[in-house]
Amino acid sequence: MGTKGKVIRCKAAVAWEAGKPLCIEEVEVAPPKAHEVRIQIVATALCHTDALSIDPAFKGAPLPVILGHESAGIVESVGPGVINFKPGDKVIPFCAPQCRKCKFCLSPLTNICKNVVTDQELMADKTSRFTCKGKPVYHFLGVSGFSQYTVVSDINLAKIYDDANLERVCLLGCGFPSGYGAAINNAKVTPGSTCAVFGLGCAGLSAIIGCKMAGASRIIAIDINSGKFPKAKALGATDCLNPRDQNKPIQQVIAELTGGGVDFSIACVGGSEVMRAALDCTTIGWGTCTLIGVAADDNDLTISPVDLIMGRTINSTFFGGWKSVDSIPKLATDYKNKKFDLDALVTHTLPLDKINEAYDLMNQGKR
Repeated sequence: MGTKGKVIRCKAAVAWEAGKPLCIEEVEVAPPKAHEVRIQIVATALCHTDALSIDPAFKGAPLPVILGHESAGIVESVGPGVINFKPGDKVIPFCAPQCRKCKFCLSPLTNICKNVVTDQELMADKTSRFTCKGKPVYHFLGVSGFSQYTVVSDINLAKIYDDANLERVCLLGCGFPSGYGAAINNAKVTPGSTCAVFGLGCAGLSAIIGCKMAGASRIIAIDINSGKFPKAKALGATDCLNPRDQNKPIQQVIAELTGGGVDFSIACVGGSEVMRAALDCTTIGWGTCTLIGVAADDNDLTISPVDLIMGRTINSTFFGGWKSVDSIPKLATDYKNKKFDLDALVTHTLPLDKINEAYDLMNQGKR
């Protein structure tokens, strides 16, 4: 492309202040350096983590920052040392790097990479590739998908098939693998089991898909927005409950429905009360609760040792337990082969200029 080696000027949604709407600005995107890839972003999905990261109650992203971490795009240019990508490749960037070299990447016990805690706000050389109005702008979770162009590390990126629908496979950058993997990889849902999924956003609906794929016989979907229930049932939920419609705690309702509690629960909401309910609704003896949602810093989860002594297990997931570089191309191919339906997870499609309107829709539960 004619832009190789040059600064690209493009639109981006910049967060200048915590708790304030994003501003559509012209930003400069520098060329990629060693082991970096510059991408034209075609589609980005919304995630509550983006909004939470600039919430004044949450110690999140440094400012100014370009948010967005659930994206798909096309490689514009590559930096020195990049061997797995070339201009024109369709790719999915993600917040879960896989260097394939550190002790974590080499272990089958985790999908965490040591780079996940070091190179998320700036590039490996501790500088930004973004500037706006003469000021450097921070990256976000290694992606910054709310820009028409971004620069990512080549360990935060996966190439996918050439005819991929980028407006759908962008969901493979976070929401779908997090929920689907929570059921398949972390909870390890078993055939014939009973499950409860709290929160019916993208991650929760994806968890329902995972529970159904694993052969669960009963999948209870829980959300305070009953408008989400038809889609949950279409994707595999057998029961839908709105806690606001009950005259007793939701965990008690679920326990009574299931003869003592479900085998597996998955909490896809970032609040300790919901997480606590998800644990409490599991059966004693072997009940497993898996946490996905990100809570505010002061939102502690209190657990009594008795809960665990009685046989319950609680765990959490990062990116659904998938080793990203290895797994995302396979998940993309599974979607192409109609193993699961990403189309059902998309509710609205808006241009970048209307990103604040998109967040309003999400906060109203209409995504």
